[in-house]
Amino acid sequence: MTTKLGLITDSFKVVRKTRKGGKQGKKPIPPPPQKVDVTKTVREEELQKLRQFDLDWRFGPCTGISRLQRWERAKLHGLNPPEDIRNLLLKTHNELEYNLSLWSEYPL
Repeated sequence: MTTKLGLITDSFKVVRKTRKGGKQGKKPIPPPPQKVDVTKTVREEELQKLRQFDLDWRFGPCTGISRLQRWERAKLHGLNPPEDIRNLLLKTHNELEYNLSLWSEYPL
């Protein structure tokens, strides 16, 4: 009985590589554009402005008092707080999220 000796690669399946720039797979379909709620965006911008006011130490500490009280205290001491913050606080004085500072949930 004679056995034929060949290359080791003869026992493996031949797999051909695809060429670069050849067939390409399907491109994924982009998701449909989502609707943006304008009122939520305006609210978020306003709250972000107020958070920046809370973090600005030029107007004094903000723990234990409301944002409007802090603004008035800063004005009393001649620190020139932004007028648009006061207008925003007066316009939304009934809403707690606008009234209370960023640190209001933390105990003193």
